[in-house]
Amino acid sequence: MNDAFTYAKAGVDIDKANKLVCTISDIAKKTPRSGVIGDIGGFGGLYSLNLANLDRPVLVSSTDGVGTKLKIAFMLDKHDTVGIDLVAMCVNDIIVQGAKPLFFLDYLSMGKLDDQRAASIISGIGTGCQQAGCALLGGETAEMPGFYPDNEYDLAGFGVGVVDNGKIIDGTDIRVGHRLIGIASSGLHSNGYSLVRKVCFEHLNLKVEDYIPELGKTLGEELLTPTRIYARPILRIVKELPVHGLAHITGGGLAENILRIVPQACNILIQRESWDIPPIFSFLQQAAKISELEMMSTFNNGIGMVAIVPAENTADVLQQLEAMNEKAFLIGEVLECRDAQNQLIWE
Repeated sequence: MNDAFTYAKAGVDIDKANKLVCTISDIAKKTPRSGVIGDIGGFGGLYSLNLANLDRPVLVSSTDGVGTKLKIAFMLDKHDTVGIDLVAMCVNDIIVQGAKPLFFLDYLSMGKLDDQRAASIISGIGTGCQQAGCALLGGETAEMPGFYPDNEYDLAGFGVGVVDNGKIIDGTDIRVGHRLIGIASSGLHSNGYSLVRKVCFEHLNLKVEDYIPELGKTLGEELLTPTRIYARPILRIVKELPVHGLAHITGGGLAENILRIVPQACNILIQRESWDIPPIFSFLQQAAKISELEMMSTFNNGIGMVAIVPAENTADVLQQLEAMNEKAFLIGEVLECRDAQNQLIWE
């Protein structure tokens, strides 16, 4: 009888982890991008920067997670979409600077390595990278016995993009009279899920399998809808048309995220009935009697990205987005601010 201690007996299966690397390598190969050197499995991911077409290249980075939306994946035992959310939350923050996504890294940690579940998660990350046009360059899969509840895990992502210094979009060119164009979200995206879960599972006592007539699908299907990745349409319009500000609508909702990019001398006017609000938001608001201010400061309410453009370019931007099958709406304009603090005005 062998009583010797081993890493495997402590709960960490190195052999299984090594086999998973082969699966991840196959997924990464589906996200090719010029600049990638080598394959998954090294100590670090290699990327050769070809910056000949940029005068003063600036790297733009972002890191984020999926948050408590993962709890829905655990409930349904469905893990092939949260990777898309992970990429989206990072990449959408990169592109608002006008940057082109280059590569993405992930961190996946679970108590006991389930290679099938891990492969499903990472396949979603690969899908997200394909949608964003960036390479899955590498990452880390950590097995941490005793650290997580059974069948649970956590995810973090790290994205890097590049933009010419002279083309950084930082909101400094926003002026009074500019228009706000809202681009539709796919639903809740990956924000507000602590409130969503409290409303749905504690207040309404619903289950993820329950069919919700107002939504036309089960609750779980709605709540696991992946975050929309806006890289391709945004990069196209900023290349062809003047876009002076971009806001990714995440935690804090419309109420906070737009003001982050607006000069101090400007107010923002939002016309509340100017876009189609997906049913999930009305469902949550009515079910829990959530105030309109709370809704607007917690959720995206159907708008996942906002572009601020000169008034004379509004029609062209809307037309371009429509041609790329993006639902977009003229939702407001920039007003003069006469107070010490700029503010968002609802009309």
